[in-house]
Amino acid sequence: MKTKSLAIVIPAFNEEKTISEVINGLPKKLPGISKIDVIVVDDGSKDKTGILAKRAGAKVLRHMINLGVGNAYKTGLKFTTKKYDIVATMDADGQHSPKDLVKIIQPIARNKADVVVGTRLKNPQGMPMVKLAGNWIMNFITYLFSGIWTTDSQSGFRAFSQKTLKLFRLKTGGYEICTEMFSEINKYGLKFKEIPIKVIYTKHSRSKGQSIANAVNIVTNLLKRNL
Repeated sequence: MKTKSLAIVIPAFNEEKTISEVINGLPKKLPGISKIDVIVVDDGSKDKTGILAKRAGAKVLRHMINLGVGNAYKTGLKFTTKKYDIVATMDADGQHSPKDLVKIIQPIARNKADVVVGTRLKNPQGMPMVKLAGNWIMNFITYLFSGIWTTDSQSGFRAFSQKTLKLFRLKTGGYEICTEMFSEINKYGLKFKEIPIKVIYTKHSRSKGQSIANAVNIVTNLLKRNL
């Protein structure tokens, strides 16, 4: 099997507390992967996120102002689309285990999937009830907009083939991009797979994620996209 190149895209906003540990924890070698690059998209952070990410060995793409997580994803994916065979995305708050990375990219490396999403909800131990309920609500909203049922529509731990990223036409700029991706998967008939992942909950990571206000904004922006 031909070896492949991998980019790991990490959107980050004011994550100086965790970004170095996240980057340093990533594997330097993976089976079947000839090249691994870490791309941090510093979304207008006011702290030392970008400086620390570069010091830890990542390539840093910087927004001068905060444009939102969706735009950070688009910047990272646009930069990597034609340069790498596989592109993975991870959160910057340390909630994703680097040990799960090989499981996430393996189906794509073996041409068994076009898109892989790491799901926290097939084994939601430790997930706060508020987050659990919110995620199921977002799963239902994602189904309504995309026609695809997924157990974890808001997971930031994903992997994409180069073919997939060339097809995607992402328009949204906030958290709604997670749902928009499922619409694109359905639109192009892409092979989609879910892989259970471990989530590391800390005080910092528990403070992140969706709020009711975010959920309302997501629905509003998805409606605008589909008009």
